[in-house]
Amino acid sequence: MKATGIVRRIDDLGRVVIPKEIRRTMRIREGDPLEIYTSKEGEVIFKKYSLLGDLDDFSAQICETMSKSVEQTVAVADRDTIIAISGGFKRELLGKHISEELEQIMEDRRIFRSGDNVHPVRVTADNERLLAVLAAPVISGGDAMGLVLVVTENPEQGSSETEFKLVQTLASLLGRHMEG
Repeated sequence: MKATGIVRRIDDLGRVVIPKEIRRTMRIREGDPLEIYTSKEGEVIFKKYSLLGDLDDFSAQICETMSKSVEQTVAVADRDTIIAISGGFKRELLGKHISEELEQIMEDRRIFRSGDNVHPVRVTADNERLLAVLAAPVISGGDAMGLVLVVTENPEQGSSETEFKLVQTLASLLGRHMEG
């Protein structure tokens, strides 16, 4: 654990303010759920909570099934990181933060598809080589909770109508699974 040197007081309602610098660094947005842990040493630990992260086994099965069907690399991301991947690039992507481009696609709540005059987007900010040609937001309870992605190394690679429909269907399935 890393000390920040920042001290905050708890108010009369039991609230504590997480400083803006920490929220920005940790990508914590207004309304994001935080899980609270305590340790035997008296520490109180806040951890970003990912509902989609609780479905990592299910997400991995979805990735594997689609990857085998379309012979492409398929990944699932929560709001911040890649939580499941099948078909390749596991070492480079699993657990890595998604790019700002993918965050924007998620916030826009529209399916991204590269093609005519639309270039694929980086999957992570620190890797220029791996690109998403398809990205479908996972929507649950009206909130964008993650993405289903088709990943490639080839910037010229497009996507088929079948892949487009599968990504759309799997994102919808994950969203519904989280609701019920």
